[in-house]
Amino acid sequence: MSDFAIQVAGLGKKYLLHHQQQPGRRYKALRDVIAGKAKSVFQNRKPETGNRKSLEEFWALKEVSFEIKHGEAVGIIGRNGAGKSTLLKLLSRITEPTTGSIRLKGRVASLLEVGTGFHPELTGRENIFLNGAILGMSRAEITRKFDEIVNFAEVEKFLDTPVKHYSSGMYMRLAFAVAAHLEPEILVVDEVLAVGDAEFQKKCLGKMEDVSKGGRTVLFVSHNMDAIMRLCSRALHFRKGEVVDMGTAHAVVAKYTATQVEQPAEIMFTNRLPEEIARRNLVLISAEWPASSPHRPWTIPFGEQITFAVNFECHRSVKSAELGLALYAPTGTEIASTSSIATLPNLQLKPGTYRFEVTYRSLALVPHNYHFGLGLKSNFGMEDYHPKGFLLDVVPSVQSSITKADTFLGYVVPDVQYVFT
Repeated sequence: MSDFAIQVAGLGKKYLLHHQQQPGRRYKALRDVIAGKAKSVFQNRKPETGNRKSLEEFWALKEVSFEIKHGEAVGIIGRNGAGKSTLLKLLSRITEPTTGSIRLKGRVASLLEVGTGFHPELTGRENIFLNGAILGMSRAEITRKFDEIVNFAEVEKFLDTPVKHYSSGMYMRLAFAVAAHLEPEILVVDEVLAVGDAEFQKKCLGKMEDVSKGGRTVLFVSHNMDAIMRLCSRALHFRKGEVVDMGTAHAVVAKYTATQVEQPAEIMFTNRLPEEIARRNLVLISAEWPASSPHRPWTIPFGEQITFAVNFECHRSVKSAELGLALYAPTGTEIASTSSIATLPNLQLKPGTYRFEVTYRSLALVPHNYHFGLGLKSNFGMEDYHPKGFLLDVVPSVQSSITKADTFLGYVVPDVQYVFT
């Protein structure tokens, strides 16, 4: 007996795109159509159709092949339009493939659009049974899990209220709760962790983690790289309908995120008016990534040392110059700040061009995209400030995989020592 739950070979999906072409004009008004027909009567010719239709072949998927073992959780990543959702629709038998084959072993449940099948006039209680039946659950199964679904969704007080009166958050919580309590052999999930508030999203993530560790086969599409690394052992990267990379979740995510942040080695701070610059004693010029670095600009593996330079100009003499750096999480929260005054107090400067070299000996940040804010101060006060100076992409590494830092929910990984006695 084969150990594979999903086998996909040479899978392709083609769509025909209809284009309407009209010489000299994109749209045609009703009066133009009527006038054209009237002219055709008197001029003894066929009325103008005014447009020509053309067909274009579009391959949403091309020659996709992979295999997934029973009990394996696999993530699907890629930009919008890469073919991820098309793949899940084919696996869920919502649409038929144009080429190739799919072999599935076990009952398949799909969470493609949370809330599909909910009726606005029915109560929450009624919709639980209706939606559960649509998703393939028997009445006995729904009854057995009813209390668990209600408790998970946190809608006890509104259970007998028509869902048309629910807030959008309540609606989505109930819909996810019903879908998440399925027990199929194969679960196909498309970006459902973006429902509700932050607390409920954590709850959803925990539920999906239980599913993935419960021996069921999971195919999970998400733009949340943290969720992919936390839930999945392997990942597939799709680009323009093709699989361009497959391997461990950490390795695939690392390569994928490395292509998302494209910044030049030297980032110029030039978005100021000349008269504005002239009024300042100190002015930021640029942030510069060292040419000797083995990594692409502004990308650093977890746990490694990072060094970069900050170039600036001094227009008038100052008695104390200070460079401040603020590190911001992807949410925009400031998580760390440093200042050159700690090691270079009372730095006196005369007019000229200068350079700070900055080294973070240990930047233990959970893999994410962060950004640095830069500021220059003098004895006259704040001189120049860029709250979003440049992005820094911290990517997974062997160390982050060993220490499980990839799965942490926070941002900073403290240097802690555990002693067992």
